[in-house]
Amino acid sequence: MEGLRREAAGGKASLMLSAVNQGEIVHIIQRKAGVGGRRKLLSVLDALPVTVVDADRGLVLAAAEMKIKAKHSVSYADCFALALDRRSGGTVVTGDQEFKKTEGVASVHWLPEKPNQR
Repeated sequence: MEGLRREAAGGKASLMLSAVNQGEIVHIIQRKAGVGGRRKLLSVLDALPVTVVDADRGLVLAAAEMKIKAKHSVSYADCFALALDRRSGGTVVTGDQEFKKTEGVASVHWLPEKPNQR
C-alpha cells in the first residue's frame, strides 16, 4: 500500500474511495476502537492522497446493478467499490477476502494477508 500511496502523491496514480466504503471503514474502526480510533482513522484518511467519491445517482444505480449481477453474495457496500472500479477503469485494492467472489467482475490488487486473517 505504501508504494501506491507514493505513486499517488507523485501524481503517477490516482486513488479513489467511495464515500459509502469510507463510511463502512469508519463504522468498523469505531466499533473496534471507539471514537478515538475513529478520529485517528479520519485524520489518517484526510492526510492520504485519496479522492473520496460521493455516491451520486449513477454510482448508486451501478452498485445496485453489480449487486443484481453478482453470482455470489457480495455486500452492497462492496458493490460500490466494484461500481467505482468499473466507472474509473481502475483496480480494487483490498485484503477483503469477500472480493474473491468477484473474480471476472473486477480487477483486484490483493494486499498482503494479515497473519490472523483467513
